[in-house]
Formats: sequence, structure tokens, C-alpha cells
Amino acid sequence: MNGQFMLIDNMPVEIKGEKNILELIRRVGIELPTLCYYSELSVYGACRMCMVENKWGDMEASCSTPPKAGMEIYTNTPRLRKYRKMILELLLSDHCRDCTTCEKNGHCKLQELAQRFGIKQIRFNNTSETRQIDDSSVCIVKDKSKCILCGDCVRVCDEVQNVGAIDFVKRGSKMSVGTAFDEPLAESNCVGCGQCAAVCPTGAIVIKRDVAKLWKELSDKDTKVVVQIAPAVRVGISQELGQKDGENVMGKIVSVLRKMGFDEVFDTSTGADLTVLEETGEFLARLEKNEKLPLFTSCCPAWVSYVEKNHKDLMQNVSTCRSPMQMFSSVIKEHYSYSNKRVVSVAIMPCTAKKFEAQRDEFKEDGVPSVDYVITTQELIEMIKESGIVFSEVEPEAVDMPFGVNSGAGVIFGVTGGVTEAVIRRVLDDKSTPTLRALAFNGVRGMEGVKETSITVGERVIKIAVVSGLKNADDLVKRIKTGEAHYDFIEVMACPGGCICGAGQPFAKAEGKLKRSAGLYEADRMSSIKRSEENPLMMSLYSGLLKGKVHKLLHVNYKGRE
Repeated sequence: MNGQFMLIDNMPVEIKGEKNILELIRRVGIELPTLCYYSELSVYGACRMCMVENKWGDMEASCSTPPKAGMEIYTNTPRLRKYRKMILELLLSDHCRDCTTCEKNGHCKLQELAQRFGIKQIRFNNTSETRQIDDSSVCIVKDKSKCILCGDCVRVCDEVQNVGAIDFVKRGSKMSVGTAFDEPLAESNCVGCGQCAAVCPTGAIVIKRDVAKLWKELSDKDTKVVVQIAPAVRVGISQELGQKDGENVMGKIVSVLRKMGFDEVFDTSTGADLTVLEETGEFLARLEKNEKLPLFTSCCPAWVSYVEKNHKDLMQNVSTCRSPMQMFSSVIKEHYSYSNKRVVSVAIMPCTAKKFEAQRDEFKEDGVPSVDYVITTQELIEMIKESGIVFSEVEPEAVDMPFGVNSGAGVIFGVTGGVTEAVIRRVLDDKSTPTLRALAFNGVRGMEGVKETSITVGERVIKIAVVSGLKNADDLVKRIKTGEAHYDFIEVMACPGGCICGAGQPFAKAEGKLKRSAGLYEADRMSSIKRSEENPLMMSLYSGLLKGKVHKLLHVNYKGRE
């Protein structure tokens, strides 16, 4: 046989560049259990669930052992099964077991493995003291009693997001995951991105739920509940409700929301069209004056918060445009300002940081927020299941007028590079179909953390960067400050891959992310309006509702900018 081989359970397997034995084992169809392993993060090797036995009877952690030609390992010996069950029992002995009322019930990795390995009783008493729940943040809730010290949250916060809001504190049996000086999350340098909750295998860190309050609003006959749906939600919700992974189910979502009692249903892509027009105008004005460049996008609230806390000197470079959610909610509140009913504005978002954004003082008028409730995709799934609506049997419906028109450019806001592509479509003089199609190959699409491209506007070559993941953004900022890099326009999204991978979405691995991305680009292809400026609703808004109110309703002056 040519190539390098090793034996896994007496089967010869070719080594194809895998960085560890675990990847090789999974490639051949063996789902080795893990609680602390994510291929995107550093290897921690804490849970020891992925141990394998070699031909000499020694055990090795497959996640931290590189494959070598001639190795012989076994993945399912009696010794390993006993070992894994013991680990699970010990973890459960120090774990809150109120599974039926846990937010992660049915999606908990510890619960899944306990069922897989037939753990029916725990031989050890739970001697842990009652631990306090930290619900100070408007984005996430942290419960130490459900933490298994896998370190996933610590690593994603540090390695991917460069925030470092949480870390291991104390030692030995008293070790836990917490903030510096055990301060509440709301008072730490947390930016609310929620990626810690996305990777947490148990219910130790979860999204803060606002569903119960929203149900009350929906049952109030004197209240008009208006809702907007972010682009990424339509491709993130599908698999959890029995549809194809990444399938665009926007029509079904609209239908379901009406059945649940929402009075008016809109698409945040309309707000994205407004953002394209305003942000493009701001960018061209800065370009003409050659000042406050590069222009950073302001759609992502976690990114804005990160700049405020880590690079205050760059706040003047962050666009003054509100996010699509905030632009659209301002328009909605203005439109319904003469309603004889109390108007409640709801936004369904793929993002946990949007909950924080909605509560910012900058987006309140006389103390009243323009967005009253932000619920995530996960919360919407919870509401659909609670209502008993069979999602697969629902007939698709269109969004409501007068804001029922949007462009494909607005839809692709949900994926990294989408904002940039929408802006490029706006600024290029050549509006032909071949040029539009060519944009798909100019470097702004794809799941890479940092992408670069350039376009020519007039006689000037504009350099553009597209970044997802806050550590990637921070590294880029440092290169700009040292003079190593120069850009005119930079799109930043806190979550790797963009909003389709937001912490409010059901968790997706690499394949799922690609399917969600493809779903949004397909929706763009099927849209008859490709560019934001071609949306007839935009002209109607600027000549009507927005006349004399553009800056008030569509722009913001963050306190950190002062």
C-alpha cells in the first residue's frame, strides 16, 4: 500500500494530514465522544472522554495526539467504556440535574453522552455548595452549577474574540469559570457576542430569554405588536424545525408569526437597504474629504462595543449609521406613531448582542426604546414549538406593506462580506448583469476570517477588508495603527462567518455554515431587485416619512465617540 497508514480498531486508515487522531477517527465514521473539543479552538484536553487505547494497553487523548504511520489504536474496549462512564458519573455528581427545566434540555452534550453510555444512577453525592446565577447581562445568563470546566467558553472568548471577559479562577475543587474579581458580567469587558454560550456544551452559559414577556404583549388586545425578521434567521431556523439545513424558510416564518398573533410582519432586509444608502453616502463623503478613514461598518453591536472598550480612538472611524435593525425600528415607530394602540416593536435576530443594542440610551426616545424586544432565532423556535404549530405544514406568506419590498443586497447582510458586496453594488458605475455576477468572485465571499479586495471608483482605487471574529478585527486594527496595512473601507462582524453564525442561532458546524451562506445567496439570486438604490420603497421613504428626519432616525452619536 502507498501512503501512510495506521490501524483503528484493526482497520487500516490512511493518514491525510489530520492534526490529531480524533479527526482521523471521525473521518472513518466513528463518533468518539468529546466535551471540550472544537476544531476552531486550541486543544485543551480537559474532559478525557476521547481517550483511546493503544496496542500496549496505554491510553492516550486522541484530541492531542498526532497520527503516525504504524500506530495501532482501539476506540471501544471494555476498559475505555468503563473509563468514560466513570468520567460522566463524576461530572454529573457535581452538576445540577434539573434537566427538564434547563434551557439546554435536549441540546446538552453532557445529557446526550449520559444517555449514550446508559448512565441511570450516580453513585456519588453532590456535595457542591449552591452557586449563584449571574443574570446581570441583558444578553446571556451564567450558571456555575452547570459548568463542567471544559474551558470552551474561556478559549472562544480569548482565542477567537480577543475579549478575555472570563477565565478560570481559583484552583483544585474550588476552580470555576468567572470574571476578573468575580464582578457581574454586565460590569466586565464582555461585549455580549454570546459565542461563549454558542460553544458551551451544557446549560452553564445560555441566551437570556424574553419569550414570557413577549407572550403577554401578544395577548394584549390594546397593543399592536410589529415584528421584523433579520436576514440570517430565514436560513438558521430551518433544520431545527424539520426542514433542510440552510433552507430559506422566510415565507413560513411570516405565516407562523401571524398565527402566533403578531399584527404586522416585516423583513429587516428593508432596513439593510437603508443602511446601504446611508453608509455608502457617508463613505463617499469621507473619501472625497480624505478624512476619518478607514470607515468601519456599524451593523454589529458587539463590534461597536469592542471598539468603545478597546480602541476608543477609532470610534470616529466607525460609521454613524444605525444598524439595519435600529434604522428599521425607528421607521416603524415613526410610521405607527399615530396609532390608537400602544405599539410594541419586536426584532427577531441571530445575535445576542442585539439585546444589548436595543437597551442603549442612544436608541431611546424619552426613555422609550425603538426596539422593545429582541428575541433570538432560538427563542423563536421555542415559541413555535410551544404554540404547537407544525412548521412543515405551514403555507408560506409574504411580509406586510407598506414596507414589503427589499433588495437582494439587503438579504446578503446576514453573511460575512454581504455588507461590503451591497456597498460595492451601490458605488460601482457599471450596473450591468455581468459586473454584478463578477462580484461573486472578487474576494468578498467565503468563510475566511479576513478577506481583502479592491475596486476602482472614478480614478481612485479603494482598498477594502472584510473581517469576522473580533480577534481578527483586533489584529487588523493593530496592523493599521503600525502602518503595515491601509484600507479605505472595513466591514467587521463579531461572529466568525457573520450573522448566520450568530450566538442566537442554533449551533452550526462548518458544513452548516456553508449551507446557510448558500441559502442567503440563493435568495439574492431569486430577487428581482439586486441593488438597494433600485428598491422603489427607498424613494418613497426619503420623499415621505424620512423627509427632514434622516439624521434623527437613521444615524446615531455613540457616547464613546464624544
